[in-house]
Amino acid sequence: MSRKYESIEELRRKKKLLQGEINDLENLLTFKNTKESLSAFTNGLSDQYLQEQVDEDGDEKVVIRKDVIAKQLTSEVKDLLISKNTAVGIASTALGGNVTDGLIKLGVTALVGNYAKKNMKSSNWKKKLLGAAMIYLAPIALKYVRKKLEEYQKNKSVSSMEQLI
Repeated sequence: MSRKYESIEELRRKKKLLQGEINDLENLLTFKNTKESLSAFTNGLSDQYLQEQVDEDGDEKVVIRKDVIAKQLTSEVKDLLISKNTAVGIASTALGGNVTDGLIKLGVTALVGNYAKKNMKSSNWKKKLLGAAMIYLAPIALKYVRKKLEEYQKNKSVSSMEQLI
């Protein structure tokens, strides 16, 4: 398990690199840059929906880009209406679910992120522990729930297609 180092300088460089990595992770977990933190939690999904703006006081804040959301919604509705066979169009939208899936992910991410941020800033150690648990456990729980919902949705759309046939 131990590694033989050539000099004490090599150990100091390694220690400095590890401290830098730890500081970067702490900055990410303490939401010093909210957009980067949410991007890391959502694996880049929230990047297209969020934008950083500077307010009158000079503080940076993250805002939701409503134009991107509206553009995606209108394109999905337009595609649904243009579709020649509405039953097949509805089934394909249920399987794809790009817009609603993205909006649901963004909403859940915002709720969990805000709750975890609030708890991490608390002076109570139990709330800090709960906030840290939310940060680590929420993505796992959400992936599990999403997988189950996708299975349910797939089974539901297959059964509706069988009824149509």
